[in-house]
Order: sequence, then structure tokens, then C-alpha cells
Amino acid sequence: MTSNLPVGTQPPTDAPRSAAPARPRRPKRPPRPAPPRPRRGPHADGTAPDGTAPDADDTAPDAGVPRPRVRIGSPAHLLAVVPGLLGFEPGQSIVVVGTESPGTAVRLTLRYDVPDPRRPDAAAALAAHAAGVLTAQRVTTAVAVGYGTDAAVAPVTSALRDRAAQAGISLTEVLRAENGRYWSYVCADPACCPPEGTPYDVTGHPAARAMAAAGAEVLAGRAELSASLAPVGGQPGAAMRRATAKAHTQVARCVTRLDRAGLRVTAARLTAVLGTVAVRDAIQRYRAGEQVGTEHAAWLTIALRQLRVRDDAWARMEPGHRNAHLRLWTDLTRLARPGYVAAPAALLAFCAWQAGEGALANVALDRALADNPGYSMALLLRDALDSGAPPAMARLPMTPEEVAAAYDAAEGAAAAEDVEATQDAKAAP
Repeated sequence: MTSNLPVGTQPPTDAPRSAAPARPRRPKRPPRPAPPRPRRGPHADGTAPDGTAPDADDTAPDAGVPRPRVRIGSPAHLLAVVPGLLGFEPGQSIVVVGTESPGTAVRLTLRYDVPDPRRPDAAAALAAHAAGVLTAQRVTTAVAVGYGTDAAVAPVTSALRDRAAQAGISLTEVLRAENGRYWSYVCADPACCPPEGTPYDVTGHPAARAMAAAGAEVLAGRAELSASLAPVGGQPGAAMRRATAKAHTQVARCVTRLDRAGLRVTAARLTAVLGTVAVRDAIQRYRAGEQVGTEHAAWLTIALRQLRVRDDAWARMEPGHRNAHLRLWTDLTRLARPGYVAAPAALLAFCAWQAGEGALANVALDRALADNPGYSMALLLRDALDSGAPPAMARLPMTPEEVAAAYDAAEGAAAAEDVEATQDAKAAP
């Protein structure tokens, strides 16, 4: 499992669980399948250890599963596999790798931005979070690598070693890497750990080649991953903007015609009914290796704003089709215009978490929350990733049939309350 974590993110929680439909706050609001909500574990208070909230510009953690199965046998081996575990070159990062015991098979990987060395509280927060996640996942053996200068890395590694010792976690190796050389903070023997550092080669190492042969793609950095989900611009972006406006006009005209025919249907209800069919069709198209056109994509982004449509789509994200689903939600996340990004981006995050693509999951959540900071599905998924919950916990919360039944029941109850309210009004003196 791989997590990409900033300083001061939320403390660890237990693994998420599937949740039943939530009770509506207002009579006419249908209950919906709740996203997997993590159970709060020990030390969880949602703030940094100094009691402050996480910085607004911090990135959230990424959870994933390293593929293929990797074992670490030496410092050079560790440095060679870290980029493959993360999916990108670590840059200015603190990487903590939890391993199985006995043996050194990688079980959990955490990445943090290197904090400002002038902020000792940031180093302490990072160490506390890492130790908390390792403890919550019952990992008792780990190694760590800091990428950067000694002035920036040493305060963090010192805090990590102290906190790990307090938590009963054995840090068997702590390295610093910079400019193609590494230094060990736990080895004082100049014969194997010279003061000038030890040169290492990532790309030429057999472990790195083995991971690349198994399909482990390594991007230049996390910024490159973020760019892969950037909104489309130019002519495609303009076409999507026009198609989105056109779809809204078509819905309004259809509602007007139905109203004139004596059939009272709201735009939201019509969008939900037609949108559910459109999303199912898109899922089948992508599973068949196809795509959808601009007008279909625009209609999908509008329909997904209806929670019933989004939840129906969510319930259809079967792990066996994860690659097709990743393509679908990636396309829609990039095509969606402002105000329509949160739903497809959150669905992409869920599918990426399923697939063990933790960095992608968190970049998708960045897009979702930038579009709608209060989007509950994205917030709850971020909580799950913050906790270090493994992809095995990315379970579907409901079946499509259960989603439909929940919304039908809620809408039926709302209609009955409307009838009762009308009758009471007529009976009033």
C-alpha cells in the first residue's frame, strides 16, 4: 500500500467499512449510500499534534499497493524500488516503507513532502502520523529515506526514530539520498558508510528493471501526475463548454413540453432518470474499449451531479473492470467544466484506490475538492487514504439494486408526506 502524505495530515484511522444509506436531513431529500467512512483509531483528532488544522496547501495522502511483490535487501535496493512504489521520482520527499516480519517484503509505503527545517513542529507531526499509520496497520518493522539536504532531512529522521522507538517500531535503516549518493543515519562504520556518501544507480539496478518489466511506470514527479488530470483546454474545452450549455437547454425544453402535456416532472428528476441510463451506457462502452463523444460526455457530467446517478455509477465499479473505469473517469474529470468536476473526480479516486494507484487517487481528490470543497464523497475518501487503509477496503458500499431501492423508498416517502401536507392544508379552518 502506498500513501503520499504531507506534513500535518489527519491522524490514522482504522480501515473503512461499507455504510448503509444515510437518513435525509429534510423529508424531501433522499437518503443515499454513504461513502466508506473510516473508524477513528487511537490518536485520531483530525488535527496536527500541535492542535492546528492541516495547512490548506498540503496534499493529501495516497494509498496503494506495490506491484509486483518487492523485497528490500540493501540500501541500494531500497533506493532502486522507491520510485516504482510511488509511481514517480520522489524529489524532495520523506519516504517510510513498512515491511513484513520476518523477511523484508514491502507492505506499506508512505511519502511526505520534506517540511521546512525551520518548523520543528512539522517534523514532529510527520513522525507522529507515520508512526500512527504503521501502528494502525500493525506494521512493526520499517525503513525510511529522506531525499534532500542534511539540514532538511535530519530533523525529520531524528523525529521518526524517536517516535518509532516510542511506538515499538523497529527502523532498521534510515537513509538520506542526494545527487546520486546516499548516507545512513544508523550506520557509523566508514568502511560501508563513508562520510562522502555511497554512489547508487536507480535506473540500472536489477530491482528497478524488474519493476519496470512488470509494468511499474515511473513519472518524472508528482506534478506530472497532476498534469495528467488537468482540465482540457483549447478547442476540446470550448466544445465541452458549449455541449454542457446545450444539454441544460435540452432538459429545460423537455420539462416544458412534458408540463404542457400534463406530466409534471422536475429537471432534476428527468436528469436522474435519463442520466442513469446514459452513465450505464458509458460504463459498458468503456468496458468494451470504446469512448464517448463530447455531447455524451457533457450530459454525463450534468447527470452525475444528481446523487442518485453518481451512486448508481459508484455501485457499478466492479474491480474486474478497473482499467476501463479508470479511463472513463479520467476522461470525464479532464473534460468536465468548472462546477461539474467533483463527481467524476471522486469516482476516479475510488477506482484508483481500488487499483492500488494511490497517487492518482489523491490527485483526483485534489481536483474534486478544488471544484467543491465540501463534496462529502471526496472528503470521506480522503479520510480513508489518510488512514493508510489498503485497497482491499475499497469495497462497493451498495449494489445498484440497493441504490435504486433506497432512492425509490425515499422518494415514495417524500411523495406521501406531500399528499399528507396537502390534505392537512385543505382541512385547516
